[in-house]
Amino acid sequence: MHKSGTSSSLFVYGSLMQPDLRRRLLGREVAAQPAYLRDFERRRGRYFYVERKPGTVVEGHILSPLTADELCALDRYEEAPRLYTRRRLTVHERDGRARRAWVYLPTRLLLDRTVT
Repeated sequence: MHKSGTSSSLFVYGSLMQPDLRRRLLGREVAAQPAYLRDFERRRGRYFYVERKPGTVVEGHILSPLTADELCALDRYEEAPRLYTRRRLTVHERDGRARRAWVYLPTRLLLDRTVT
């Protein structure tokens, strides 16, 4: 689920936007820069998730830098790959600059749980 070595960025849009939760999970402060994800819509069932929907925007934060070990800790929290899968997508900083970042996307299991 992760690459070792270099640091990464993660776009968050749900509970991981909470600084206290991030501090508890990672054991440190992580820089959180306002950002948005185009052509997705934020939804909520039991958990927050995003779905593709052209013309919409999801507001969130880019967390950076994150180590491979920290991404693994966040994967455990998000129950990846069971409930979420982590994919690299293009996200946009507030000034409109595009950059690649990991984003948690729902699995079929999460979506099935949301419907029931």
